[in-house]
Amino acid sequence: MTPQQYCRDKAAKSGSSFYYSFLFLPPAKRNAITAVYAFCREVDDTVDEIADLDVASKTLDWWRQEIHAVFSGEPNHPVGKALVDVIAEFGLNDAYFYEIIDGMAMDLQQSRYPAFKHLALYCYRVASVVGLLSAEIFGYQDRQTLKFAEKLGLALQLTNIIRDVREDAERGRIYLPQDEMTRFNVSEQSILMAESSDALKALLNYQAQRAYQYYDEAMQLLPDVDRSNQKTALIMAAIYRRTLDEIVADDFQVMRHRLSLTPLRKLWIAWRTARQYR
Repeated sequence: MTPQQYCRDKAAKSGSSFYYSFLFLPPAKRNAITAVYAFCREVDDTVDEIADLDVASKTLDWWRQEIHAVFSGEPNHPVGKALVDVIAEFGLNDAYFYEIIDGMAMDLQQSRYPAFKHLALYCYRVASVVGLLSAEIFGYQDRQTLKFAEKLGLALQLTNIIRDVREDAERGRIYLPQDEMTRFNVSEQSILMAESSDALKALLNYQAQRAYQYYDEAMQLLPDVDRSNQKTALIMAAIYRRTLDEIVADDFQVMRHRLSLTPLRKLWIAWRTARQYR
């Protein structure tokens, strides 16, 4: 198996909405973003699948060393080997990769966020930075497009947080800001016990409105000249925003089931959005 095939398999098996947006890219850019996404999956799986915190921390340290090896031209992992050509072709900055690893490491160091400003740092590292890397691969003429990528990353991550409240709680993590939980009279215990309530729905609606604001801000920031280049990011936005719409329409029943769009529906949204920005 070649490094590129390894990355494609990693992306396809994840079942993520990102995979459907990649389908409409030319081969070189598709291979590049798939390698970046595979890297993100590797470090994310390190945090989610390794129960021993010390082992998980050491594995992230290994990935830091691997990124150094990638930029030195001597990688060991299939994903690292796939990234070598990507970095050379698109001029990607190593600081972005380290920032993503630092974001994943936050999950090993804390499981609560006192206020949104603390959560925003986490979202920036694990999502906005990925958006900045993606923007470099997709291409842009106006540097304001980087602000679009940053805002969109926040919107996507907030959508994930709303959707995955129960699953995160099962891992002992609560990404809802504690001060806002207090304001809406939602206790940690109720979330850890997967209890649904009107108070929780109100809190989640507050988070949803924040996410919608970031989606709107992102779209306003994207210059017309770069809309075609950023078509893949716009597909991601369309799929994730539709997912958020469905969660809202379902009255935030996230403690009862995990709402997700079917693969066929994701493909339809991707195709329709791609046609819109040809």
